[in-house]
Amino acid sequence: MQDDASHPLVWLAAEAIVAYVSDQRVIEPPDTLFAVMPEARIPAGVFVCLKRQGLLRGCIGRTEPVHRTLAAEVIEHAIGAATRDPRFPPVQQSELDALDISVDVLGPSEPVPDLSGLDHRRYGIIVRSGQRYSVLLPDIEGINSVAEQVATARQKAGLGPDIPIELLRFEVKRYK
Repeated sequence: MQDDASHPLVWLAAEAIVAYVSDQRVIEPPDTLFAVMPEARIPAGVFVCLKRQGLLRGCIGRTEPVHRTLAAEVIEHAIGAATRDPRFPPVQQSELDALDISVDVLGPSEPVPDLSGLDHRRYGIIVRSGQRYSVLLPDIEGINSVAEQVATARQKAGLGPDIPIELLRFEVKRYK
């Protein structure tokens, strides 16, 4: 896991994962976090992603917050990335030291009329059609163009290339 020099939100995510994996305990955000990062009190959408040896090990989040603070969102999604990502088995205690954690804090989403308003490195996207939707964060390894980003989001949502979609974009601040 990250060392003590990591960003406060990454440190919080690491603490939440260790406490939950080791003791099934959900931590509270420490007051010291709010002292060094007052914006952790403001709600925001968050994704917490885990990698091990450069490979994705878990990633969970929401585009819109459900908790009163960013800190609470980070704790919930850190635990979720470690234990509830359906693509992976729960993280084991023996893996904790090998995890690399990133925390993406999402800005507000906005509609995009066409692909010219996108940049796969800068913007994450939300693709929606009816009840189906998917979210892709920006700058994902292996996605090298806007067309690939949209195609991947469509596939993830189960939306074929000819189905009309609503397309939204958002920016993130990524902390590692």
